[in-house]
Amino acid sequence: MKAPALLIPLLLGYCADETISGYAEPTVTYRLVEIDGAAFAASATISFPDEGKIAGSGPCNTYSATQSAPYPWFAVGPIAATKRVCPELEAEAAFFTALSEMSLSEVAGPVLILSNDAGREMVFQADP
Repeated sequence: MKAPALLIPLLLGYCADETISGYAEPTVTYRLVEIDGAAFAASATISFPDEGKIAGSGPCNTYSATQSAPYPWFAVGPIAATKRVCPELEAEAAFFTALSEMSLSEVAGPVLILSNDAGREMVFQADP
């Protein structure tokens, strides 16, 4: 039995992006406000410009990576970053280390929370 033509668009809808990219607004940039409950004084961002992609800036460098785990899971592929030097390299290393350790994501309006089973957490706020 052939599927009626009206069902094809419905079936194709199930092929939508199931990563966090499909749940976060692609034009929004989220700014890191805290890591593990402590305010993050430096500047770092994350965005989800395309399916399975993340991009942003650390305190010194811009970066990009893949992320293909289905929401709410989160698994960052290798992070590719520029190689600029600045006084905040220690904060940047803490940011990239924490980002690579995250395994869960939650998007709730303007707030993005990344966390893992070890109790680590990163809280981001959407830029206005």
